[in-house]
Parts: sequence; C-alpha cells; structure tokens
Amino acid sequence: MLNLKQYYSFLINLPITKPTNLFGNLGNLTFDYTGKRMRLHLFGASGSGVTTLGHKLSMNLTSPYFDTDSYHWVPTYPPFTSKRPPHERHTWLVSDLTKQESWILGGTVYNWGEYWRSAFDLAVYLWVPKAIRLERLYLRELERGPLVGVAAEQSKFFLDWAAHYDEGDLPGRSRARHEVWMGQLHCPILRIEGDIQIEERVELIQKKISQIAPSFT
Repeated sequence: MLNLKQYYSFLINLPITKPTNLFGNLGNLTFDYTGKRMRLHLFGASGSGVTTLGHKLSMNLTSPYFDTDSYHWVPTYPPFTSKRPPHERHTWLVSDLTKQESWILGGTVYNWGEYWRSAFDLAVYLWVPKAIRLERLYLRELERGPLVGVAAEQSKFFLDWAAHYDEGDLPGRSRARHEVWMGQLHCPILRIEGDIQIEERVELIQKKISQIAPSFT
C-alpha cells in the first residue's frame, strides 16, 4: 500500500514546463486588460470556499465561473484519480476562457506554466483556519456517498493531505507555494483571510474591482 507522500506525489499537481509549440500561438497569448472586462482568479487551500465564492460572484458579476478541477481531472469513481495530460487541460481551458469577455477561474494553476502568470486582472487568495477547513471537507466527503472500501481510503488520504496545507510538507498546494505564486503574478492581489461570511467576501472583491476597473462595475 502507498504511504501518504507516495500517493500524493502521483495524485496532486506536479510542476510542468511552459507550453511548447504543441499549442501553436496559444502558448504566447496574454490577456489584454482594458478595464471594461474582468478576468478573476480565486485560489486557496481545499475547504477555503473558492468554489462557493466563485458561483456567488458569477451571479453578482454576470460572469461565468470555471473550475480547474474540471479540466485537470478525468471523471472517475472514486473521483480525482486520473489526470488529463498538461497540454490537453491547458488547451481546453484557454479555449473556453477566450470565448468569454469576462470570467472567473477558481482553483490551482500555479504550476501549469508561465502563461498563467499574466492571465488575470485580479487574483484573490482565500485563507481559512485549518480546523474550519477540515470540518467542511469532512462533511463534503460524506455528501459524496458512503465512505467504504477504496472511497474510504482515498477520503482519508485526501483529508490527511489537506490538513498539511499550512505546513507545506506534502506535494501539491500549500501556503508557501501560494505565497510564491502571488509573487509571480502580474496583477493586483487581494488577500481575504479568516472565516468571514460570503457576503463580506463578495463586497471586498467588488470594492477591489471598482478600484482597478471602475468601468467594469
């Protein structure tokens, strides 16, 4: 049986290189910020509320929400066990985003290549205390169905991994890696830390958007 570090070395995102000419001109695209549209990136630890906030903002800003998990993982049961090739997920996601004038992207792209460092007009980092995150994640795991057999084993691995986000001693997302990512981004960054209500999060983001893109709001 795999131990925790071995399992997540396979399962969690691994660093990839900048897109090659497999993408043609796609790998050199940058987004032209005009102030009349908004390309928003939400990210944080598992259980920090990225997806919930993304859907709420999508309604408030009338912009579609995209989740990187939908592009990174092949649908399976149990879920999150088979990854798409990096070139495939990149091409698919960029194709979907470029069809929209404004959009919201939630999830991890910090190790998807240099392309994404200049892809956003605003990035929002969410941090929530570990105990709150883990309670949310446990309840979410129960909602997916009975935790028996392989599903139970995978759930335990996932929860153990998520508990190490702040320490950063396992592969994949960590607070330290997100700090590095924020230093590489070519856009304003809004940090929202603590267990605050979603309405307050939305208000903070809309206020930030109004500062950097008044014509959008």
